[in-house]
Amino acid sequence: MILVLRALGIGDLVTVVPALRALRRAFPEQTLALAAPAWLSPMVELVGGVDALVPCDGVESRTLPKASWAVNLHGKGPRSHRLLRRSGPATLVAFACPEVEHVDGPEWTDDEHEVRRWCRLLEWYGVPTDPTDLALLPPPTPPREGIAVVHPGAKAADRRWPPQRFAAVVRGLAARGYEVVVTGSPAERPVAECVAGLADLPGEAVLAGDTDPAELAGLVAGARLVVSGDTGVGHLATAYRIPSVVLFGPVTPELWGPPPERTQHRALWRGPTVASIGVEEVLAAVDEVTCAAAA
Repeated sequence: MILVLRALGIGDLVTVVPALRALRRAFPEQTLALAAPAWLSPMVELVGGVDALVPCDGVESRTLPKASWAVNLHGKGPRSHRLLRRSGPATLVAFACPEVEHVDGPEWTDDEHEVRRWCRLLEWYGVPTDPTDLALLPPPTPPREGIAVVHPGAKAADRRWPPQRFAAVVRGLAARGYEVVVTGSPAERPVAECVAGLADLPGEAVLAGDTDPAELAGLVAGARLVVSGDTGVGHLATAYRIPSVVLFGPVTPELWGPPPERTQHRALWRGPTVASIGVEEVLAAVDEVTCAAAA
C-alpha cells in the first residue's frame, strides 16, 4: 500500500492532485490510500486513482494502516512524520526533519508554490510529476449551468474580504446579467446571508451549508464565473478552468494562486491586507477574465 497523508481541506486536496496522480502512475499495481477527513470523501472521488480514503482529521493520536510507502503531503513535521512512522513503512517520503531523525528528504522551502512543493518532494524520491495536472474529474451530477458563484467565507479571518464589498460585487454582477449564488460552509451561512441581503438577492440564492464537497464542485464546474477569497472554491475554479477572480491576502498568490499563464484566472493581491483590494478592481478583473475566456 502507498499511504498518503493530507488531512486538511478542499483547497489543500486540490493542490496535491498532481502529486497523487504521479503516485498512481508510479505504482499502478499498489493500493493508493489517502488519509484525509471523512467529509472529503465525495471530493476524493473526483481526483481519480485513489483507491481508499482512510478517515483522518489531523495528526494527533491516530494509528494509520501499514504501508510500504508512507508519503507526507501534509506538512514538514515533526508530528505528521511521527504519525506516518507509526504505520511502519519501508520508506517514509517526507521533507527532512532532524527533530525526528529524518534527514534523507529534501529541505523545506517557505517561498514555494504549494503545487510545486509536493511535486518536488516526490521528484526527490524518483517519482516523475506533472505540476500542470490539476484537472478534477467531472462531478457525478450534471452541473448547474451559467451561474456566478460568489464565496465570501474563508477559514482564516485574515483572508476574509468585508461582506459589504462582496455585496457590492454581487450587485455589479447582477447588473452585468449574472445569476448569482452565494456558497459557503454551514458555519459561513450567516455571512452568506448577510451578503445576499445587502445585495437584494432572494433567499434561494444562498447555498451556504446546503452542498457537500462534490455538489460544490458541481456548482463550480458549471459556473460562468467564480469570485472568492483565498479558499477551496478558488482552487476548484482552477481545476475546472472556470473564469475566476480570487482575492489574496495575507498569503500571496505566488504561493497558492492559479497558474499565472492562465488568463481566465485573476489573482488579486495588494499586500498582506485583503481589505486593500477595492470593489471596482474586482469588477474590472471580472470583465477581464470573462473576455479572456471568450477569446
